[in-house]
Amino acid sequence: MSKVKPTIYDPNKHTAVETIKVKSDYLRGTLQQSLQTELTGSVADDDQMIIKFHGSYQQDDRDLRAERRKQKLEPLYSFMIRARLPGGIASAEQYKVLAKVARDYGHSSLRLTTRQTFQWHGVFKRDLKKTIAGINNALVDSIAACGDVNRNVMANPLFEQSKLHREVYGWSKKISEHLLPNTNAYHEIWLDGEKVESTEEPIYGKSYLPRKFKMAIAIPPNNDVDLFANDIGLVAIADNKKLIGFNILVGGGMGASHNDKETYPRVATPIGFCKPYETLEVVESILKVQRDYGNREVRKLARLKYTIDRLGVATFKEVLKDYLGWSLSEVKPFAFEHNGDRYGWIQTDDDKWHLTLYIHSGRIKDTERSQVFTGLLKIADIHTGEFRCSPNQNLIISNVSQSNKAKIEQILEQHNISTGQSETPTRLNSLACVAFPTCGLAMAEAERYLPTLIDKIEVLLKRYEIQQIPINIRMTGCPNGCARPYLGEIGFVGKAPGKYNLYLGASHIGDRVNKLYRENINETQILAELEPIFTRFARERLADESFGDFVIRQGLVGAVYNGNDFHA
Repeated sequence: MSKVKPTIYDPNKHTAVETIKVKSDYLRGTLQQSLQTELTGSVADDDQMIIKFHGSYQQDDRDLRAERRKQKLEPLYSFMIRARLPGGIASAEQYKVLAKVARDYGHSSLRLTTRQTFQWHGVFKRDLKKTIAGINNALVDSIAACGDVNRNVMANPLFEQSKLHREVYGWSKKISEHLLPNTNAYHEIWLDGEKVESTEEPIYGKSYLPRKFKMAIAIPPNNDVDLFANDIGLVAIADNKKLIGFNILVGGGMGASHNDKETYPRVATPIGFCKPYETLEVVESILKVQRDYGNREVRKLARLKYTIDRLGVATFKEVLKDYLGWSLSEVKPFAFEHNGDRYGWIQTDDDKWHLTLYIHSGRIKDTERSQVFTGLLKIADIHTGEFRCSPNQNLIISNVSQSNKAKIEQILEQHNISTGQSETPTRLNSLACVAFPTCGLAMAEAERYLPTLIDKIEVLLKRYEIQQIPINIRMTGCPNGCARPYLGEIGFVGKAPGKYNLYLGASHIGDRVNKLYRENINETQILAELEPIFTRFARERLADESFGDFVIRQGLVGAVYNGNDFHA
C-alpha cells in the first residue's frame, strides 16, 4: 500500500453541506414536504442543496427583487432544471416533448448548456414535478445533472463521422450510467416510484463527493469538448482508425473566487493510458480517490484539482495505483489542432446531412430578430433524425435526408435562424453563462450583454482587418467559470454591474488558461485596452499565430499551464 493514507476529516469540521448530505437519507431530504408547502415558492434551506442532485437549482428573478421587496413580497422563486444527456443527443420526437415542457412551464425558452445538454429556466415550484415528469416522458432524465456527483459526460455528438466516433460516443453513455447514484430517491419524488427504505451507494457513500465532478472525451485533433477543463479528460487514442484506449487527464476545473489566491482555474494533467476494457475501473477509481481525499472542510477547495495539487501528481498516481491494484501505462502521444464547432452542412458516408446551427449563448427562444424556438419545433415536425447539443452551446440537426434538406433550409430562412455563415469567427467562438436575471451568483451581466460588447469588438477587428481570424471570447457573470472563461483567449469575468476582470492568453486549442490583465474595468476601458493589442496583433502576428499565443509571445501576460502560475 501507498504510504499516503486517505485524509479522514474530523466530522465536527465538515461543512454544513456535508452534514446535509449525510442526513438526507440518500438524497431524499424533506423534498416531498417542501414541494407540498404552498405558503412559499421556495423549498426548505437544506432541500436547496439536495435538489441539485436531482438536476435542479432554486433561483429567483433578480430583476424583480427590489420591486418585490418594496411590496413586501418574497423573491419570485423559480427553478432551473438540467437534463442528463450523455453526448448531447436527443431524437426529434424527444426534442418535441422537451420543447413542449419548455412551452408549458419554462416561458417557451430552452437553453443549450456548456455541459452539452438542455436546460429549463423559470419553472415555478407548483410545476416542478410536472416538468421533471414531462422530461422523463421523453425517456430523458435529470438525475445527477447537478450536485456533488459525476455530471453529464461530454463527447463529440456527431458519431456518424466514423466508427471511432461512434465507439467513443458509446463510452460517454457507459461512463454516465456506471457512475449514476444508486439511490431510488429521484423516482420516488418525481415519478411516484415505490419507496425503498434503505439504499446503498457503493461508489459514492452517504456523503457523495466533496464537490461536483465533470468528465469529457475527445478525439484528436479536435478538442471540441474543452477537455482540459474537466476533472477527468479522456483522449481517444486510435491505431489505424481503431480505438486502442484512452489517455487519462485529471484535475481540470474553471471555478475560482475573486481576490482569493487559494482558488484558481487549472487545466487537466495527463497521468497515463488505459485500454478500453479498463476504462470504467479507472474513472471509478479516480472518483473514489477524490471521494476519500477531497477537502470536505473547505468547500471552495474541494474540487479534484486542489486534491491533486495538495498531494502532488506523483503521489496522486501512487494512491490511484492502490485503488486499482495496477498502474496506468505511459501516456500515448497526442495533439489537438482545433477547438469549437464546425458550422453549416456536412455530409457523411451514409449520404445523410448534418447541419450545425449558431445559437448565441445557447438560448433557444423567439425574439424580434430570430424565431428560434418556433422554427426548431417546425423542423422537429418534419425531421426524422436527431437534435444534438454541441459542447459549445450550439445545435446540430442531424441525419437529414436529401428530400428534407431543402424544407429545413426554408424553415431556417423563414425564421431567421443562423447557420453560422454571416457571423465573424470571433462571434462564433464566443460563450456566455446565463448570469442575470436568474443566477444567484452573478455579479454582472453575461448572456444579455456579450452580443453588444462583441458588436463593438468587431468594429475594432474590422478596423485592423483581422475580423476573419477566430478569437475565443468567454464571458461569465461571476468567477465560478460556467462558460469556461479562463479558457478564453479573451476572458471577461464579472466583478460588479458593468465591471469585469479582463483575462488574456489562453491557447486557442484549450490547453492553457489565461491570466489577469486588467481588473474591474468597464466597457470603455475594455475597448481602450484591447485596441492597441489588436493593432499590434494585426501588424506583428506570425503566420497562423493565434491571438492567445501572440499575447504570450509579446509578454503581455505569462503562460499559465498550472494553477500555481495563475496568481504569480
